[in-house]
Formats: sequence, structure tokens, C-alpha cells
Amino acid sequence: MGRAVLDAVLPPLCLGCNEIVGAPGALCTRCWQGFSFISAPQCACCGTPFAEDLGPGALCAGCLARRPRYHQARAALVYDDGSKRLVLPFKHGDRTDIARACGAWMARAGADLLASADLVAPVPLHWRRLFVRRYNQAQLLARIVVRTAATERKPRLMPDLLRRRRWTGSQAGLRARERRSNVREAFDIHPKWLAEVSGRTVLLVDDVLTTGATVEACARVLERAGARRVDVLTLARVVRPAL
Repeated sequence: MGRAVLDAVLPPLCLGCNEIVGAPGALCTRCWQGFSFISAPQCACCGTPFAEDLGPGALCAGCLARRPRYHQARAALVYDDGSKRLVLPFKHGDRTDIARACGAWMARAGADLLASADLVAPVPLHWRRLFVRRYNQAQLLARIVVRTAATERKPRLMPDLLRRRRWTGSQAGLRARERRSNVREAFDIHPKWLAEVSGRTVLLVDDVLTTGATVEACARVLERAGARRVDVLTLARVVRPAL
């Protein structure tokens, strides 16, 4: 009864366009159809979606040319004009309510990675960015992902496992090589968790995978600390046009 009264006064709105929907955190039919959800077939390593099934273990051209530092990456959505209507307000517009639905989509997209993960760690923000934004969007997503993971053994959420020890500014507009240079040696592991990493499988969580420079810098730090495997799960990922 309480839910019915609340919905009558403040009806639930679509996350994408603010049209009235049946339940909080849902998308209307039009927005759902306009979102590009990622599923198989996809690159066995980075998760780039394929137009056709190339067989088990198939890699995209990018991974064949240069294998990432992480073991596998998965994302829920293609980062395009449709998903930007969620990602940008969530990341820059204080729309933290979006995290619940997005985290659930990520948990489904990364179900296999969550099943083998020991630790889940968000990509950290520098304290200056965190001061301005007031929240780390990757941490909000990581919390929902762990909470909704359909696994018998829940991985351990470690919000402060990694630290961004120096200011790197915005990565927007930088090329892949420039991005890698910009985040080199920008991260470290919090000293109190060093002993927890050795021999563990760590799942990194972030909002968008663009070139992979940031998560690879984090993976490098974790591997140096003895992590057995590092995987990546993001809400969205940039998909380069096929050559």
C-alpha cells in the first residue's frame, strides 16, 4: 500500500528519458531498445562484441596485436549516444540513483568473472576529484555488483584496495599511448592490504573502458603485489569500428 501511494505521488521514471515506467530503476521500451547491451559472441580477452561467432577463444584484432595486462574484461553496454544518457549524468551529474540498475546489469555481464573473483576493487579517484564530485562512481557500482552477484561464494569488496597517488587530470582527448603515459605509476596498493593480494584473483570495477590504460595501470600494480589474476568489469566500453 505504501509503495502504491508513493508511486501515485512520485511515479517511477525511466532512467534514460524520465518517462513514467512500472518500477523504480527501469527503462521504458524505447530506451531499452536504444541501448546496445553486450553479449556473446565477443573477444575472449577484452570483451569487444563480434558481429559473428568466431569460435571459442577468439581474439579481436587489438588483443592479437597487443595483449592487455588484465586477463579478461567484460562490460554491460556499448558506450554510444544511448548509454551516454546514463553514464554522463551518473558520473558528472549526481545521479547516484542510476547505480542500482547499472550494477545489476554489470553483475549479469560479468557473472563468470565474479564466480572466480576473490576480491572486488573499484578504480580509485584522486582525492581532489573525489572532493569535487563527492563520490566515486566506480565504488558505487562495485558495491551493487557484489551485492547482486548470483554466485555461491561472494567475493570480498575492498573499496580502498587501490589508491591514486598522483593527480592525472582528465584522460579525455588523449590518444592511447598518451593515456598509458599519463597514468603510469599513478596507482599503488594501500599498505594495509598488501598481504591480501598475493595469490588472489582481483576484479577491477570502473564505469567506462576506453583504451584500457587506467585498468592496465591498476593491473600492473596488482600483479607486482602477487595477484594471481586481474579481470575487469565496466558499465560500458568503447567499441572501435572494424577495419
